Formats: sequence, C-alpha cells, structure tokens
Amino acid sequence: MAIERDNKTYVDKLVATRRVAKVVKGGRRFSFSTLIVVGDEQGKVGFGSGKAQEVPEAVKKATDSAKKTMVKVAMKDNRTIHHHMEGRFGGAKVIMRPAPSGTGIIAGGPMRAVFEAMGMKDIVAKSLGSNNPYNMIRATFDAFSKFETPRMVASKRGKKVSDLGFAKSNTAEEAAE
Repeated sequence: MAIERDNKTYVDKLVATRRVAKVVKGGRRFSFSTLIVVGDEQGKVGFGSGKAQEVPEAVKKATDSAKKTMVKVAMKDNRTIHHHMEGRFGGAKVIMRPAPSGTGIIAGGPMRAVFEAMGMKDIVAKSLGSNNPYNMIRATFDAFSKFETPRMVASKRGKKVSDLGFAKSNTAEEAAE
C-alpha cells in the first residue's frame, strides 16, 4: 500500500498483528498490536508499532510511528549493501551480505519487508536465534546503525576512497567526491 506524505510516496508493509489482552477485574480486555515497516524505496526505512481496540487504528498508529523513526541507508549501485553486516537485539541475531546483481532478496519474513520497503534489490540475509518479528527488525536496524560507506571509512583513515581498494560504485555519495 502506498502512502503519500509531503509530496513523497512511502510504501508500508504490515509485518505482524497480534491480539493482546489486559486482565482487569471483570475479565480480559482485548486489543490489537501491529508492527509496520515504512520505506521510500530509495534507501530510507523505518519501523513502528501501534496498539488500539481495532486493527485499522493500530495500523495507523504504527505507520505514524514508523515515519518518525526513518533512517537513511546508503546502498551500493542502488541495489545492495557495501559490506557484510551483523546486528543483535535481545535473542535475535541477523547477518547480511552483499549479493551480485540479479540475486534478489534472500531473507526471511520481517527482514524481507525491511529490504523491500527500502528498495534494496540484491541481498542475502540470515536470522539466527529468536524469530520474534520485533526483535528481528530491531536487530536489522542495529546492523544499519553500524553501517559504514567506503567514503566514511576513507575519511576516518585520512585517505581517499580510491586508496582503500573498494570496487568502483555509481552511488551518488561516491560520485560527489
């Protein structure tokens, strides 16, 4: 489903919906909890969760939350990541590797939704440990937080990107150099 906000189109993916209960004096009160991933298919992605008495309200809350937490992930040739990445959250661990052109998205459930929403075309990902969707998505974003582009590595070392031995890429970030 495409959402338009501030003249930008976002794609949202519903990852999980759960019925949760609050135990009160008279019995149980049921509500719904949802987990949503939102992206612009150009490298920006975010996730959010929402809880309400009805599913559509929970989805709206989760979507609004996801738009507030969006992060930009630099992609190599606008299709894959630059290097191997690992992320952890709770009992979940995710491993992501760049893939050659034409490979597609090889990833399970919640991670696939993240990669599709951000517009990544080629990646190989593996999840280890917990398969809780909340933890898997948080572990994926943990890996994104540790991500470094060749330009960032070169600036840390005080060198040029060409001195590092990375393969030449056509991303806008390296073209700006």
